[in-house]
Amino acid sequence: MTDPYKILGVSPQASDEEIKKAYRALAKKYHPDNYVNNPLADLAAEKMKEINEAYDTITKARASGSGSAYSGGDTYSSGYSSGSGASSGYARIRDLLNQNRVTEAEVLLNRETDKNSSEWHFLTGVVYMRKGWLQQAREHLTLACQIDPSNAEYRNMLDMFSNTARSSPYNTTSTDGGCTGCDICTGLLCADLMCGCLR
Repeated sequence: MTDPYKILGVSPQASDEEIKKAYRALAKKYHPDNYVNNPLADLAAEKMKEINEAYDTITKARASGSGSAYSGGDTYSSGYSSGSGASSGYARIRDLLNQNRVTEAEVLLNRETDKNSSEWHFLTGVVYMRKGWLQQAREHLTLACQIDPSNAEYRNMLDMFSNTARSSPYNTTSTDGGCTGCDICTGLLCADLMCGCLR
């Protein structure tokens, strides 16, 4: 692989935020949705793959403590380490959620082998929240907090979710266990809040 910093157009001394900003700009530019029915679609897909690999290589190197050094070799996933039992796949799932690619994130979550980790339950709760399945979202966020009670991100998300639901002046409880109009509004509010939290 070519130097991943060159691919993203940043210096090896760039901050994590600068790297993330460069990655997002390139991902937006070369996203396959921008090249539907376009003769350049294959080139854009290759470029997108190269951008993802470069970003994953940098984030993994930095997470492992090797800083801005690039040792070469192919690395395809970043090592996100928040929560117990976190795997490299979780960083990719978070990236997909940040890009609002909920279905793809859900597919990757379902492929994870450790479905009892706090990070799995947290991200599953986020997916359900984005889909508007509020009861399931609350259950998974609660489980994430029970498994890893010291994780501030999990606790903040659950608190935000609970406060948004409680503070709605139209909050009513559906007697048949179904979804009310208030549930939908609350879900949209939570999804909007969550978009800011995952970035």
